[in-house]
Amino acid sequence: MTDETTRPRPDPKLLELLVCPLTKTVLRYDPERAELVSVAAKLAYPIRDGIPIMLPSEARELD
Repeated sequence: MTDETTRPRPDPKLLELLVCPLTKTVLRYDPERAELVSVAAKLAYPIRDGIPIMLPSEARELD
């Protein structure tokens, strides 16, 4: 696993535009896990190579 300093970061402007595809609510960026978190849907969408994967089937369920 790459560390925070070498992991590609998503474009901040892109992050401002993205919302949860299920709830249409704002997402919170978690740089440590490279995820976009939807509190409303209780899902965390992965970011791979700096690209958010906004598919519910790819999201991790939150406790």
